[in-house]
Amino acid sequence: MAPIIILIFFVLFVSVAWLTGTYNRFIKYKNRIEEAWSGIDVALKRRFNLIPNLIRAIEGYSEHEAKIFRTKSDYLTGSGGVSSRVEEETRISKSLRGLLALAEAYPDLKASANFIDLQNSLDEIEEDIQKARNRYNSYVGKFNTLVESFPAAFIARKFGFEKQNYFALDLATQRELPEVEFSSSRDSIK
Repeated sequence: MAPIIILIFFVLFVSVAWLTGTYNRFIKYKNRIEEAWSGIDVALKRRFNLIPNLIRAIEGYSEHEAKIFRTKSDYLTGSGGVSSRVEEETRISKSLRGLLALAEAYPDLKASANFIDLQNSLDEIEEDIQKARNRYNSYVGKFNTLVESFPAAFIARKFGFEKQNYFALDLATQRELPEVEFSSSRDSIK
């Protein structure tokens, strides 16, 4: 009888240890996701704070376009979840991309030391955003794998842990890849 009781306590102990460990991993990834989101948020706010300086630098060259951009960039609320923030930031990225394209039309502006410093700052901030996004998405991937894994999925359902969304954002300084067409060399050879 004693070996059966020992076996029952052993199975019970292992089960409780596994449940506790799995629950704690959910909490660890949830906290790391929140921490990584905070890093993204800080970088996005730094970028947003740089926008007025870019607008002021361009205003002297093209008042009309700068006003259009300013009205487009006034809608950052900074609140909401990942999906609503992605939409806001995508609109801002597209506007920034347009603003940087506008600067290409003004050679004096492109040569301005102030504008070059602002553009370098923007590049640096966008690198920070990308690093923070990669970190966030890495933790989301680990969390989502745990949520879907057997038997951890039972704990996820019991305690309300749900899959998280990845954060995908086009950066303002991201360049579109040019389309390349390859012609068949056999067509030109007779």
